[in-house]
Amino acid sequence: MIENRSAFAAFAACYLLMNSAGPASASGVEEIVNFLEYSATLSSSGQPTEAQLEALADGAYERIVFLAFSDHPESLANEDRLVKGLGMEYAHIPVDWDAPRISDFNMFAGLMEREPGKKTLVHCQVNFRASTFSFLYRVLHQDVPLDVAKEDLNSVWVPNETWLNFIFDVLEENGRSPDCDTCLWESD
Repeated sequence: MIENRSAFAAFAACYLLMNSAGPASASGVEEIVNFLEYSATLSSSGQPTEAQLEALADGAYERIVFLAFSDHPESLANEDRLVKGLGMEYAHIPVDWDAPRISDFNMFAGLMEREPGKKTLVHCQVNFRASTFSFLYRVLHQDVPLDVAKEDLNSVWVPNETWLNFIFDVLEENGRSPDCDTCLWESD
């Protein structure tokens, strides 16, 4: 009988260990809205929760870049203080959803280029702004092929007309064509 109790206790301990990640995983990096990891140093997503910011810090992220307005109802109150309190750098570039500007992207690219190896999460509310800025940065500054970067962008969303025009304007300003063999540019 003692052997059976020991076996049951070992089974129960293993079961609890394996299944205790359930509630905790909801705060994990991979659970952030539309989280997408492009490389060991660049990811984008929608708005992380406070617990997810902690998971990012635990995951060796060093910089958080927020590209939406802080007064959005879904924004995390005091995100700047939370991020800094976790030992990460925080940058905020508020990008108007209806009127993104080339200067917004240039500010973002300048920030990223100052320390390109810094592990960074770029986010907004649902990863539309962030995935677009990440797409442009990867193509223009990391030499990622346009079709590869576009496939990643389209895994999050198909940019609307405003954002397609923004993409084309930024590419043109940087002497790049939006054309590639597999690139179909349609707005949603």
